[in-house]
Amino acid sequence: MQGSEPVITVHDIALAASSSEETQSLTLDQALGQSAKDDRRLLRMLGFSFFIFGLVNNVLYVIILSAALDLVPPATPKGIIAFCNIAPALIAKIGWPYLLKGRIRYVKRLVGCCALSSIGMLVVAGFDSLYARLLGICFASFASGLGELTFLQLSTTYVPSAIAGRSIGYFASGTGAAGLVGAFLWWEVRGLGVRVGVGLSSVLPLIIPLTYFLLLPPNSAFLYTSLPTDEDVSSSLPYTPLATTTDEDDPDEVRLGKATSTLSPSDKWRLVKPLLAKYMLPLFCVYLFEYTINQGIAPTLLYPVPPADKYWFLSKIIHSVRDYYPLWQLVYQTTVFLSRSSISFGFPPLREGLLPLPAIVQGFILSLLVFESAIGFAADEFEATNIAIVFALISCEGICGGLAYVNTFYQINQEHPDPRSDAHDAESIKQEREFKIGSIGFADSFGILMASLVAVPTELTLCKAQVNRGKLLCKGL
Repeated sequence: MQGSEPVITVHDIALAASSSEETQSLTLDQALGQSAKDDRRLLRMLGFSFFIFGLVNNVLYVIILSAALDLVPPATPKGIIAFCNIAPALIAKIGWPYLLKGRIRYVKRLVGCCALSSIGMLVVAGFDSLYARLLGICFASFASGLGELTFLQLSTTYVPSAIAGRSIGYFASGTGAAGLVGAFLWWEVRGLGVRVGVGLSSVLPLIIPLTYFLLLPPNSAFLYTSLPTDEDVSSSLPYTPLATTTDEDDPDEVRLGKATSTLSPSDKWRLVKPLLAKYMLPLFCVYLFEYTINQGIAPTLLYPVPPADKYWFLSKIIHSVRDYYPLWQLVYQTTVFLSRSSISFGFPPLREGLLPLPAIVQGFILSLLVFESAIGFAADEFEATNIAIVFALISCEGICGGLAYVNTFYQINQEHPDPRSDAHDAESIKQEREFKIGSIGFADSFGILMASLVAVPTELTLCKAQVNRGKLLCKGL
């Protein structure tokens, strides 16, 4: 019996076409979903990389300050540690952006900073001589200052601007975490002694090049991101394409492309002039006030040990007069970390016009703490009230300092190119952005250095004022 051929109806054709369209739509949705997942994974890698950069780069600075009492003889002023820990970093931040010609060779910089940091810590650990230890601290400080400058500049190589801003947010968060992690690390290893404790910390800088080579996504990875971003500057920031050939002598050529132009001294002066009052002065003032509080006023904010029967909670924290200063530092470091993490936590950045606000508030906090130290908000028998007020003020101090740091560098990272600029090619625009964010990096370090000079007479004057009103606690330390 002869078989009958199947009859294909119009309805069957319509069903087949509909099924094909659904399959294509499903495939497209799956592809877009996978692309979004890949982008989110890259964003997590980017954020974690810059967090690690900020943490490791700044943690040695904190370890040195935390170990100051153990590094120098009792008769040596501890301020010399603070000076050697900040002055070389300031030199790096002032000299490098203005003296460097051409594009930045990130690989060579990072490897050099890593090596210098490790050598510096090994010198501190390996020699008992005061001068040798101070030299090692200077090495580590210079490397830290140049490293911070380099990572801030590295953030500008990422586009669109939302991605670059994310880099700044996580780097700032890492620098804030360094205060807590560094103090904790030294607390844990100080029992091993300077030689072993500081020696162990010399391996920490090795994390930076490992993160750079193994974890950090290349800046080309976000050119065609499928994730929604804010309005960005990518349309006005042409991207220097990735090199198509490998240059074994300079891996940066592969990562960032070849340089075709350099900024002249007149170009740099033209770029830096608008930044002086806009970014540098507020950042300098914030850090001048902040570190004057930390180094000159906080050591005098002392109170009697609270009795357990009257102040149950305070007595659990304060066991001697010497516990007050570490408490203030813990409060300060915690609030700095939280405020420097504000952008990475998803909070909106401060508007450009509000950048001077943290400096204004910081100056007001400094005045109030000077008043509390010299005269007192309440009578001495109400020490719990005074402690609570100081706790709140130092929390605000840390918040102001952290917000000033992260928002200043975030805003300059997001700036559009100057339309009056002669730079039209991608390389020139990239160098301008790198220079601008690097040129203001010395403002905070200069503020810290000036504060270290102001802090000593401030502490002595406040202690004298306390003695004159019969409060002798500062003399007993």
